[in-house]
Formats: sequence, structure tokens, C-alpha cells
Amino acid sequence: MVRWARVASIVLLAIVMPSCGGSDPTPTVRFATTTSTRDSGLLDQLLPGFESESGIRVQTIVAGTGQALELGRRGDVDVLLVHARDEEDRFVTEGYGRARYDLMYNDFVIVGPASDPASVAAAADVSDALGRIAATNAPFLSRGDRSGTHLREESLWSKAERDPTENEEYISAGVGMGRALLVASEKNAYTLTDRGTWLSYRDRVELTLLFEGDPLLRNEYGLVVVSPEKHPRMNLQGAEALVEYLRSEPARDRIAGFRSHGEVLFHPHPRGQ
Repeated sequence: MVRWARVASIVLLAIVMPSCGGSDPTPTVRFATTTSTRDSGLLDQLLPGFESESGIRVQTIVAGTGQALELGRRGDVDVLLVHARDEEDRFVTEGYGRARYDLMYNDFVIVGPASDPASVAAAADVSDALGRIAATNAPFLSRGDRSGTHLREESLWSKAERDPTENEEYISAGVGMGRALLVASEKNAYTLTDRGTWLSYRDRVELTLLFEGDPLLRNEYGLVVVSPEKHPRMNLQGAEALVEYLRSEPARDRIAGFRSHGEVLFHPHPRGQ
């Protein structure tokens, strides 16, 4: 708490970046994050506290992980919260990111129609689950948007040694996670979703959680600060202040205490990780 209070007092001097536009004198940090953090309601639990304590306004851009990382490469944002570890590490290695920090994790699950025509609920592991969907040519909806969820889905299909596009009932929707669940419900399709968004939407869709628990379904979220060497006009002070706040004990307590239907949605990493 003391460390965060010290940083917060310093970053009140953070400058407003010209790219944020307008004549508003309020310091602003541009924050790109995933649809899952928005759709689950987590952002509403975290960002108001930061804005109130720091005096910095957060300009939130919600996008899939791939699009968020591209915004970072262009210097259109200052800090990212995304969930595709290989892509995040590449972003930093290529010099676009100053640093990456573990923040939290949840997991992916497979949901689908209660009738479960592919018998996914009986699968031994996630590769078996996807293999059953492929073998029965059952409808499967992919986000198809280069998000962290879509990238994980592609990785899981590859591990299962299946090409989902060979399925005549494969649907590439190009939408965020909440909308993907709604469309999957309309199409009686299986889909891969993060648990947080599923818990927030499950009462709005005709879908059932059918498969969970495989270690390959763990879903890590990381904070990445954009490199000032690549983009000298980015708001480094604001970005570092937001990262410091989100990794602080009060914020981690909010993450750990955030629930939907009585269930924990995200698990914060210990500070040292």
C-alpha cells in the first residue's frame, strides 16, 4: 500500500500525451485490454480505484489480444492487459514492449448444447474433446479474431492434430467472447471460452459447460508496458503507475474477491511473479 501511495503521488505529474487528443488537462493513460476483462465486469472493479487515487484518467480500448498488441506496436496505447504469452514475449523481445508482468489467471472451458452430440463431457482430455467434435462434424464456433482465446483454440486444435476448417459446421465469427457465446447459443454450437466470461453470460445462453480441468486450458493474463524507445511520446509515467496499481495488494485483493454467481473468476499472481 505504501509503495503504491508513493508512486501515485509521483504520477500526478504525468503529462497528457498529444495523441490522446483534445484540450482536457487531465493526465491520461491509454490502456488496451481484452474483451474477457470487459465482458466479465472486472474492469469496473479495478479502474475506478486507480483513477480516483492517482488523478489519471484511463482511456480503455477493448480488443482481442492480437489487435491490442498491434495497437502497441503502432504506439496507439501505453499499456496492455492481454492473454497470449508467446505473443507477449515476442512483443517484448522485438523491442515493442518495455516489460511484461504476470497479473492473474483463470482457465478456458468448452461449452455447448446440453444434448452434447459429440459426447464432449466424456472426453479424457482437451485433445479428445476436440477430436470428438471433429469426428462427429458437430457445429463449432470460433471467435476467429486473433484474440488470445482464438490463438489458444488454434494451438489446441493443432495439438489434437485436427483441422477444424474441414468441419462443414465450423463457424468463424470474428466477434468478442460475449457475443461469441450468444452466437454459439443461437447455432447450437460448441465453443471455447474463458471461464470469467462464461460465468457472466451463462444465464443468457442455452449452453452447458461440458469440459474443463485440462492443464492445457490454463489462461494467463499479463501486463505489458509499451517501449518508450519505440514510441517516445507514449505516457510512460502513466503506464507504470497503472501497472503498479494493478499489481498492488489492494488491486490483487479485488481480483481475488471478484465473483460471479458465487464463483471466483480470476486468481491474482503473487507480487513476486
